[in-house]
Amino acid sequence: MKKNYIIPIFVPHLGCPNDCIFCNQKAISGQKDSMTKDKAKKIIDNYLANVDTSDGKIEIAFFGGSFTAIDEQKQEDLLQVAYEYIENGKVEDIRISTRPDAINKQILKRLKKYKVKTIELGVQSANDYILHRANRGHNFDDVKKASKLIKRYGFKLGHQMMVGLPESTKIDELNTAKELIKLKPKMVRIYPVLIVKNTKLEEEYNKGVYEPLPLVQAVEICKELVRMFVNKKIDVIRVGLQNTDEITNPTENNSQVIAGPYHPAFRQLVESGLWYDSIVSKIKKLNVKVKEVEVTVNPLDSNNVIGHKKENVIKLKDLYDVDLILKQDEKLKQGKSKIEITKTYNDFLEEKETIKK
Repeated sequence: MKKNYIIPIFVPHLGCPNDCIFCNQKAISGQKDSMTKDKAKKIIDNYLANVDTSDGKIEIAFFGGSFTAIDEQKQEDLLQVAYEYIENGKVEDIRISTRPDAINKQILKRLKKYKVKTIELGVQSANDYILHRANRGHNFDDVKKASKLIKRYGFKLGHQMMVGLPESTKIDELNTAKELIKLKPKMVRIYPVLIVKNTKLEEEYNKGVYEPLPLVQAVEICKELVRMFVNKKIDVIRVGLQNTDEITNPTENNSQVIAGPYHPAFRQLVESGLWYDSIVSKIKKLNVKVKEVEVTVNPLDSNNVIGHKKENVIKLKDLYDVDLILKQDEKLKQGKSKIEITKTYNDFLEEKETIKK
């Protein structure tokens, strides 16, 4: 299967009609200046010159702000730059992210003209009160209308949702996932809320009005969300903000993050947690006291099975006194596993007895 290479071009705060309570796009993207045609071309050329993309599909992605809400001429300028690379065969697709209330038939026709393939909508929540509380400026009906129109025009639909918004509960977030599943996106991104400098959320945090989710709770909620989407064959393309010089541990001097469930390997925590739950569930179904279990997976799943800093191996030993043996098999489909009990507690006792003799 071909790899997917994304050339990210950030247009921070362009097109946004208001500031969401959690948002500081310039801090999140690490970009302080406005995007221009020349800058976009330089980013694309630099990426193509320094990354071996011979074995994959290359996509230019316009992230940040709300692409379809910016000045029409600015849209045309940036899309023209990207389209040149499609025409010369160096890039296959263009992807944009935008607001649900910045989609209409005229906009979609313009995107079609420039061969845009994927449109991601910043949904954040399906609860209108929470959207209002976060100062989003749109409601969930806007999400439904935009999603249906995007699919009708033949684009790939993506959704972005958040976990831990002010006054949002776990039930709200599970309901958001259920509502998004009904709209049948091809892909989804899940972002736990981090408190970023120079945002309204930072003010609320400093006043004691808002309390971010603890890391463990954010991971547990995201585990359930990922499981829901995967069960419906919706691709979860990101869990957690990408780690950058600005989005990093709050203790770092250059970090723009004040507080929240930050972790440099947040997605791995979620995915390794899912593997741990799966292994424990299978062990508990056996009518025998397990001492050693052999788990065979695709090599791409190995790190997640072991867990971040071998967390799964340690937890299985500490909580269940079970030794985890990992084996790899390229023939196994990613996400699938074979679990074999290689030693029971009775076997262990017999071994000890033999050693004594």
